Amino acid sequence: MTAPHNTTLNTAPVHWADIGVNLTDKQFQDDRDQVLARARSAGVTWQLLTGTNVEESRQAIALASQHNDLFATAGLHPHSARFYSPALEKELRELLGQQRVKAAGEMGLDFNRDFSPRSDQEHAFEAQLALAVEHKLPVFLHERDAHERFAPILKAYRDHLVGAVVHCFTGSREALFDYLDLDCHIGITGWICDERRGKPLAELVHNIPDNRLLLETDAPYLLPRDLPEPPPKKRRNEPSFLPWIGKRVASLRGQDVARVAGMTSENARAMFR
Repeated sequence: MTAPHNTTLNTAPVHWADIGVNLTDKQFQDDRDQVLARARSAGVTWQLLTGTNVEESRQAIALASQHNDLFATAGLHPHSARFYSPALEKELRELLGQQRVKAAGEMGLDFNRDFSPRSDQEHAFEAQLALAVEHKLPVFLHERDAHERFAPILKAYRDHLVGAVVHCFTGSREALFDYLDLDCHIGITGWICDERRGKPLAELVHNIPDNRLLLETDAPYLLPRDLPEPPPKKRRNEPSFLPWIGKRVASLRGQDVARVAGMTSENARAMFR
């Protein structure tokens, strides 16, 4: 594979934290070490690897255990909620106790695709929120077209959770302020770099308080559409592009790039301890 072009910012020695990376995805199986090297060269010095089921969570933990700058989540994505069971919960409970695990999830509700029945999604979501409370871990949340059900479920547990981030936020103004009222962090991805689909988010991002803003690539997905050169092969996103997302966010918020890098990195380290 041809190495991706350099779209990062090299004008200052800033450090970035990517709080959502699917680094165990098969798209990285042939060059994972090179991907990590490019990320570090771009200033991405902290990454949280996303676990979306038991097996992927195990893989994320194993990979994170090999690198000082990698950490992991453990959870069951709402797409797979129909598989939640007492046996699976037992496995998740064990994984959440691992040292490299810094958040419970990815968990939540997805009423856009409905790959699992909505009743199963709600059951798995509540069960995993309870596990997060038990393990004193923040939660890594997924919500798509489900705000009206998602918010009250989260609210019922929020006072007992040590933290919460709404990952890959692309919702409405109402949803954003509801999540901020619930003291949630907000994860912003390359979606904001899409001049069409990302326009509503671009108009909202300035409303996120400095201490609630987090950045993520969701790599290998959500490649920023506005990269200044031809996109990488197969349009694969990777964590080395996080500074490009950060540049866009800084511009929309009227803030210095180094400030956005610093505060989002500090937020990530504080949130995920």
